[in-house]
Amino acid sequence: MSELKNEPANTNPVPEKNKSNKTTVIVIVLALVVIAQAIKIYVDHKDSVETETQLMNTEEDLASTMQKLTDISKELDQKIVEIEKLGGDITELEKAKADVEAELSRTKRRDRQAISDLKDKVDGFQELLKIKDEEIIKLKEVNKVLLTENTTLKTQTNELSDSLNQMNLSKEVLAGKVALASQLKVENVKILAVNERGREREMPAKSKQIDKIKVSFNLAENNVAPIEGKNILIRIVDDKGQVIFDVAKGSGTFMYNDKEEFYTANQEILFDNSKQLLTFEYSKGSAYSPGLYLLEVYTEGYKMGSTQFEVK
Repeated sequence: MSELKNEPANTNPVPEKNKSNKTTVIVIVLALVVIAQAIKIYVDHKDSVETETQLMNTEEDLASTMQKLTDISKELDQKIVEIEKLGGDITELEKAKADVEAELSRTKRRDRQAISDLKDKVDGFQELLKIKDEEIIKLKEVNKVLLTENTTLKTQTNELSDSLNQMNLSKEVLAGKVALASQLKVENVKILAVNERGREREMPAKSKQIDKIKVSFNLAENNVAPIEGKNILIRIVDDKGQVIFDVAKGSGTFMYNDKEEFYTANQEILFDNSKQLLTFEYSKGSAYSPGLYLLEVYTEGYKMGSTQFEVK
């Protein structure tokens, strides 16, 4: 009998089991990833909703607060007018008004902390308005008392005022007379033509004979006028009414009858009531046109005198 060799059967299940385990692990990992992604999406959505809600609440909060500020600004204006009429101090209200206007002019974008701080300011402004309401009541009471007292004294005050007005009127009249009497006058006015060689001749003179105009006069005696410094101005006016002047040569402007006028030349002097002699020389720099000219003398906004001369 021949021996039969039995080949052992391949019944080892290990490879199939390992394959199954790997599949399970992969499924679990994928499931975990999906769950993690789902959780992240949920959390992100929740945060987005909360952020949007907070933003809406912040904007509503800001709008409400800014409206309160606008109302407070109007109330402050009213309080300032009312307290000022009653004679009260409006310094604090004006400062508060400036603070409110500064807040209203700032950018509309503010974070929650900034809005919270702004609300605190609004509360402070509202408290200030309450305090000023009480102050207005007290001021009205004080003004009422003062009005009663003033009514009692009104007759006496009017009589005294009439007396003072009459006295002041008398003083004004006297002061006007003194001021008029103290005005200086010129006398002995002489106008000479000076040629290029320095030769002088009285007016009238020919245009070609005039290189400079020489003006001299005395200040008339005046015992009312005080001894003081004076700025004496002369104006040379041509027959067309135009003032001859040159700023580069010392000409300028002055006020006369509430109007700015040009002058030709000036001198700063000390008036000493000695009939002092003043002399002016003015070189026009160009020929004088034939015609009738006017010389005027001024000081301190009034005219001291005038005369005419002719250029042929």
